[in-house]
Amino acid sequence: MRFLLLCVGLFSWVVPVMAHAAVYEVDPDDTGEQSLFALREDGAITAETFVALTVLRRSGVDPARASRANLYGLPGLTYARVDGLLGEGAPGGRGAALTGEERRRLAPFLRQAAPERVSGDARMLTAFAASDPVLPPLALQVRMAGPEGWRVGLLTSLTRRRLGTVHRDARTRTLVAEAPGVSVVVPKVYGQWTGTRASVLVGAYRLGFGQRLTLDTTGLPTPDGFLPDDAVRAPGDVERWCFLGEGACTPEERATDVTPDFQWEEGFRGVVGTVRGAVGTDAEVSVTGFGSYQSRSLLSHALAERSSCEGARDGCKAPAVWLGGTGAKAGRVVSRTLPGVFLEWAGGGHATLAWSPRAQVGATAWGARPVWSVEGAALDFRSTAGYPAGGGFGAVGFDGAWGHGPVDLFVEAARSFDAAPGGGGGFGVLQRTVVADPSKELEVSLRAYGRGFANPYTGAVSGPDELEGSRARNEVGARVRYLHRLDAWRLRGEVDTWTLPSDGAAPGSAGTVNLRASARVDWKAHELFQPSLWGEYRDKDVGVAGDCFDGTGEEPCSGSLLRVAARVKAELHDAVSVAAQYAHARVDDPVNGGVREDAHAVAEAQVRPCEAVRLRGRAVWKDEDLATRNRLEQSFRTTFDASWAVGDAVTTRARYAWVFDLKDARGARTPPDAPRHLFALEVETRF
Repeated sequence: MRFLLLCVGLFSWVVPVMAHAAVYEVDPDDTGEQSLFALREDGAITAETFVALTVLRRSGVDPARASRANLYGLPGLTYARVDGLLGEGAPGGRGAALTGEERRRLAPFLRQAAPERVSGDARMLTAFAASDPVLPPLALQVRMAGPEGWRVGLLTSLTRRRLGTVHRDARTRTLVAEAPGVSVVVPKVYGQWTGTRASVLVGAYRLGFGQRLTLDTTGLPTPDGFLPDDAVRAPGDVERWCFLGEGACTPEERATDVTPDFQWEEGFRGVVGTVRGAVGTDAEVSVTGFGSYQSRSLLSHALAERSSCEGARDGCKAPAVWLGGTGAKAGRVVSRTLPGVFLEWAGGGHATLAWSPRAQVGATAWGARPVWSVEGAALDFRSTAGYPAGGGFGAVGFDGAWGHGPVDLFVEAARSFDAAPGGGGGFGVLQRTVVADPSKELEVSLRAYGRGFANPYTGAVSGPDELEGSRARNEVGARVRYLHRLDAWRLRGEVDTWTLPSDGAAPGSAGTVNLRASARVDWKAHELFQPSLWGEYRDKDVGVAGDCFDGTGEEPCSGSLLRVAARVKAELHDAVSVAAQYAHARVDDPVNGGVREDAHAVAEAQVRPCEAVRLRGRAVWKDEDLATRNRLEQSFRTTFDASWAVGDAVTTRARYAWVFDLKDARGARTPPDAPRHLFALEVETRF
């Protein structure tokens, strides 16, 4: 409660200042992927921020051609600062007003659409554990760009754990997945050309528009068009070797760990293009059209067979999927991704009429239709799949923006369509009010999503509650964000509250009010003393005493979480820095009298003995219940990262992690894991 009063007091002070909210929790000093992952692990940034920054690092922003929305996605730039960069009075032309410090800090996110010569890079990545019984997975990313505005990219991966083709066995009338084996797949490839008034891409891409309500697959806070897509996720830990039901594996196989394959999102794949032109003397029109034909994967438990839904009282059940070659009933695949079980045709477009970078209206429309690739089986989506069942689906929406002085207004309304039984679609609306100057920012956003707004390709802001696999659905809420930068201070706060208009995943949840609040203070007082303090409070079913808390909002319980963290960093030398952090949380839990205490401590050091070498070590202790030693996560993890750059041509990055399970085997439901030794290697060449 004291934390809530602190947040209320903070916002009662900042709201009259009328500034606009930043989209990122911190301005990271180091934007390497491992550093961003460490920030996510420490709770300093959200999963949404991590995705946005990693997407920006791969796609890049051209400051000479980027729109207002694209520039605002860069960390540390307010709308007021972006408007200064777009001003006609900037010396040297558009984009030249970036300061030297801004260019240094934003360098990993900047690119040229048309470099002076052919350039590019290639990254080879691998990860493995000392316990792996098979060869490690591999991933290769290649990008090239030329002076005529063209770019090409490729992602290929060596997989060993990926299931094969799924088919229906006519004799047993069951679904069978081919056993995994070593194979090379090329999930993403693209070619793009960018000119002054037009751009076209063939291959894998992401796209988004407006306030992300009608269509957004980019993950960026303010998308404006399409991006090439070659993103890949490296495995962060190990998984069990056996993924079959009881009795199908030996005890040794069930105890064996293995490094998973590299993972990637299956975005759109096809053709997308944008054309821009002047309308009269005061306006500009931009039209984007896209078409996609993508093979998509699905978790085995998200699949439904229509014959099992007829007359079923408890909904459609997932059909059993057996592993090819096992024959035995025990060879059932459990919670595994089935590759290419359906093909998706999708297409649509977006049109914008803009009178200035701050005044515009737009319209978006798209549709998609799944085609199941398993012959002889009447398949569909279960309610938890995140896709509407019954056939085709899509959405249409309208968005607008207007700004004057320090104030910007944004709005988008959308209507989704689907063929799900008892569905048919629903409405959603999102409005943002933004007030900004170069050092202070405030954002107030309002949202309302109907129960029928089943849109699998929306990126709109929402609470963690899910209804039939969709977050931005069955929700009415408001969010306030604030940022204030001074010379040595950085203050940030956020309050988000929402309610469920009708019953969600839990019966009787209609009218439930949820709350999330956070605040953070960073102070760069001196090189040897740079403290940070932040906290967050989350409450499910505000005003109702509860004894359990689940942050996803999927469990039928009421409860709260309060977490406070402190961090101190010291730069001992230009090439040496150390930091320590501790976080403590109180979480409603039905065990131990209804409340448990969690702790999370981090110590790290960074050393740069020479310009070409960087070393970093981290030690992380985590205990999710200080009162017991045999439940939840209790672990100690140390990591060591090394980076070596050979001129401007080759950079090698290596990582070693040692993970030790601190759980006491006595009384534990599952025995503690054996100590794990994890390795990762990346080699990047530039030309």
